[in-house]
Amino acid sequence: MEYFVDSGDKPAFVKYPMISVFLLAFLFILIAIEITLSAVNRVLYQLLTPEEKAKKEYEESLSFKESTWFKELMQKLTKTSPIEKEGELLMDHDYDGIKELDNNLPPWWVYLFYICIIFGVIYVVRYDVLGADNQEMELKKEMAQAKIDVEEYMKTAPDLMDEKTVVLLTDEPSLAAGKEIFTTNCAACHRADAGGQIGPNLTDDRWILGGGIKNLFHTITNGGRDGKGMISWKGTLKPKEIQKVASYILSLQGSNPKDPKEAEGEVWVDESAPINDATAVAPKTDTTQVKK
Repeated sequence: MEYFVDSGDKPAFVKYPMISVFLLAFLFILIAIEITLSAVNRVLYQLLTPEEKAKKEYEESLSFKESTWFKELMQKLTKTSPIEKEGELLMDHDYDGIKELDNNLPPWWVYLFYICIIFGVIYVVRYDVLGADNQEMELKKEMAQAKIDVEEYMKTAPDLMDEKTVVLLTDEPSLAAGKEIFTTNCAACHRADAGGQIGPNLTDDRWILGGGIKNLFHTITNGGRDGKGMISWKGTLKPKEIQKVASYILSLQGSNPKDPKEAEGEVWVDESAPINDATAVAPKTDTTQVKK
């Protein structure tokens, strides 16, 4: 009942009282059947002749391996010959006084051997002739599909976002929500215009712990430098909220607020950004070399 009934963290018979009633009724039926069968067996036993009673008592006194049905079952599974007929099965081979009996192979072994042959033929045809996926290929495909499923799930599960999967938001609703979060939680240290006060200026091109959406998400989530950085916000803000406020902060780059705090940190360059060939600086040529 526990397997088939979804009862959450409580036992099924506790959460659903009708299950207890059903189990009690089922137990009552089993007891009634047992009493009925016992009564029928006693009546049938009284109808037996003395010889049949003696035979029945003898069979009930036998051990499990000595019972008739067990012997018949083993005979069907092994097809062994009685020990009295071993002389007929004795072969001419003699190895240092050790002789061999020509017994039949057990039927279970023979059937298993035939099943292995059929399985081997099907296996060769399927995997070597028809080219079906083997276990290694099936694993690779399942892992690739699982990766796709995880990525799709992460897109619709923002609370599972981290610095590896976060992306920059540029739509107005997200930036507006990020601004509200910033004003409520961050403006006290960074000023409402992000020009910096206790905390650093967030509008210039210098960053203490790295710029970009991934670094900024990591910093807000886990906090700044030990002992002198800001606190971790992962216990207060959800990952989706951290993504929005980080995107809003990055949208303030170059806004030049009034009386900004002096720049701190280093200029951060996104190494993953594509290089513009047109703006690449050509290497300088040494014009002092003597032509040969």
